[in-house]
Amino acid sequence: WRNRPLETVYPFVFLYCMFFKVRVNGAVETRAIYNILGVDIARKKDVLGLYSSENQGAKFWLGVLTDLKKRVVEDIMIACIDGLKGFPEAVEAVFPKTRVQLCVVH
Repeated sequence: WRNRPLETVYPFVFLYCMFFKVRVNGAVETRAIYNILGVDIARKKDVLGLYSSENQGAKFWLGVLTDLKKRVVEDIMIACIDGLKGFPEAVEAVFPKTRVQLCVVH
């Protein structure tokens, strides 16, 4: 599932984080799960990836975006992201034609 080929173009991609309670070694902890939701040209929503990481730095997102590129994504028209420092530059480094839109919360 995580390595399947994706569409070549996505008009909209949402990159965001959600927090979940998970059990780790018998203890409940709150962990971040990073989600990538794409909307294709036919307006179909598709989960492009789910990632877990200790931090949400721009370097992490650069790796995620590079992974999308390796899975055949050639262009993202609009990327909706949060206000993380360096995030817009990470998007631009992998998808230089993409317009970046900050989500309404940020």
